[in-house]
Amino acid sequence: MVDTRTGKTGIVTGHEGPYVQLRPSGGGTEWDVPPDALRQPTQSEGMSSKVAVANRRWGL
Repeated sequence: MVDTRTGKTGIVTGHEGPYVQLRPSGGGTEWDVPPDALRQPTQSEGMSSKVAVANRRWGL
């Protein structure tokens, strides 16, 4: 999902009160997002996120 407030992409990991929790695709600290500030990633955003995860695996 994309946090429209920041433009960051993340994977939904749960809900805490009125917020949805996202974690960066490559791991890291979760953050809370109001549900109305979320949207589906575009095809380009989704691909960029996957490439970034693969690059981290290969140390690039």
